[in-house]
Amino acid sequence: MPLTSKAELYRKLPSVDELLQSRDLAAIVSSEGQAVVTDAVRAVLARLRAEIAAARLEVSDIDLALSRISSAVERQVRQSLRYSLRRVINATGVILHTNLGRAPLAAAALEHIRDTASGYSNLEFDAETGGRGKRDVHVDRLFRKLLNQEFTGEGARATPDVSTIVVNNNAAAVLLALNTLAEGGEVVVSRGELVEIGGSFRIPDVMSKSHATLREVGTTNRTRVSDYEHAINENTRLLLRVHRSNFEITGFTEQPAIGELTALARKCNIPLMEDLGSGSLFDLRSVGVDGEPGVLDSLRAGVDVVSYSGDKLLGGPQAGILSGRSDVITRMRSNSLFRALRVDKLIYAALEATLLAYVKQDHEAIPALRMMHLSKGEIEKRAAAVTEKAPLSRLRVEIIDGESVIGGGAAPSAVLPTRLLAVTCDGVTADELLARLRASDPPIIARVEDGSVLLDLRTVFPEQDQVVIVALRDLAR
Repeated sequence: MPLTSKAELYRKLPSVDELLQSRDLAAIVSSEGQAVVTDAVRAVLARLRAEIAAARLEVSDIDLALSRISSAVERQVRQSLRYSLRRVINATGVILHTNLGRAPLAAAALEHIRDTASGYSNLEFDAETGGRGKRDVHVDRLFRKLLNQEFTGEGARATPDVSTIVVNNNAAAVLLALNTLAEGGEVVVSRGELVEIGGSFRIPDVMSKSHATLREVGTTNRTRVSDYEHAINENTRLLLRVHRSNFEITGFTEQPAIGELTALARKCNIPLMEDLGSGSLFDLRSVGVDGEPGVLDSLRAGVDVVSYSGDKLLGGPQAGILSGRSDVITRMRSNSLFRALRVDKLIYAALEATLLAYVKQDHEAIPALRMMHLSKGEIEKRAAAVTEKAPLSRLRVEIIDGESVIGGGAAPSAVLPTRLLAVTCDGVTADELLARLRASDPPIIARVEDGSVLLDLRTVFPEQDQVVIVALRDLAR
């Protein structure tokens, strides 16, 4: 296109002030404010200039583009004012999907947040005495009900007295515990447990920030209790056992039993800490998952303090939880780091409601646990209902066998049998279908395998099935 033609197109574009003063935008300027609309106008004009510069906007197209400029500005305004953080539909089959916010909250948790956060609350107020209270009492009482059960077995405490504190995530819980129990001293940990968690955070790095010194023992695949014992010296402050999140070591391996470590800790009068990462308050064997230690299992075995997450197997909000001997927890509570890492009223409200469901043994009220308990047959029934209502002209939807996973670093090799919707469409690649599902409102997040888009209804709420059906109809168009 000749340069003069481009210059003519540029001159046809209205100025920012012209658009702001136009009748077409008067209503949206009045409702959303001039500053927001001004930014939108500038963005739309910048796009038009870019189209002209790239020779993608012909002379014959400019009048049509200008006739639609007010609508483009309104769309830009709506997009700029839309929340960035929004709901999506998780059809991946990964229950605790870190990128999708991990565990969904229970309805009671959402209601308790709304009730306590919409006004004032007794977060740090003792209504009985009229004096100042402590915020952690709201959940510690419930943790005590769940964890101060009668402990039996070799190495267990004769008189259990478990207390709990909450910080903002499990990495913070580990940092607080190491700084409290081992600052200036050594922490003995197996080389096979020096894990890296999401976001490139590594156990050695967390330990360094706590001002404790790492003492590695054993090898990557084999560590014995004697390795811990030989490493203990006058500078040893803590024995640490770390759950291997997101991976397993198989083959020629060895790891000391937790009972062996608790016996060594008692013998040497050194506290033992276990970082469970996920941390379950229910028996995972009920959903067919073996070998995943629970919080109560560790405490019953005699572990002095256990750290775990609130938004993984617990099914609550993001939080780092430390449960253990009351005297050890008291030391952590008095550490100045505890205040820096503490959580707010929203987290306490959500966590309290989640724990009450455990106290009432109402596991169905916790979405993540409910999803784990769904049978293959229940999922197939829903998948069949979706398939019956999906258009089958260009779109093909087949129900196939598949596997769901727990995710969040819990039971990395465990799978839950499921039934999947395998979607293909004539003339459209699987990646294109996937992108179109993400463009739905709300976005539907699925996965691609063997040339098909796979949707696992295990992680889709039943009331969202209709949204999936509508999205599939849109794909067929």
